[in-house]
Amino acid sequence: MAGNGPGPPVKVLAAQLQRAVRDAGGTWQLSRAEAGRAPLGLRAVWMQGTVLEVERGGARGGSARLQDGSGAFTVLGVEDVPKGRPCLSAGKYVMVMGVVRSCSPEPVLRAIKMTDLSENPVHKNMWSLEVEDLHRVIP
Repeated sequence: MAGNGPGPPVKVLAAQLQRAVRDAGGTWQLSRAEAGRAPLGLRAVWMQGTVLEVERGGARGGSARLQDGSGAFTVLGVEDVPKGRPCLSAGKYVMVMGVVRSCSPEPVLRAIKMTDLSENPVHKNMWSLEVEDLHRVIP
């Protein structure tokens, strides 16, 4: 995937995504210099976090602010995705797949999919380890 066009959604933490920069082609480049690797091109990401607040309606299809332990991020269009609405209450732990809109000062995504993961605390407890493990094996 490194050096090529974007692939499937990549699991990332908010703090990692904050360091991404957009190239001339519109693809976000996730820096991996600290690991001695080329940047990873991405457009869509998979993130997980606890819902902090929800803004209903509006032209953006509703939005939610989430926290993943490394930082906060905003998800737009949360009312327009299947199963998005039931996830929309403060304190719920959710998975979001979305297209990256911006990365700084904090990440903003346009939601493609949302799922409530609140019932099983293992999802939250293992998330940072899952992301770390994935980034170890992506060439």
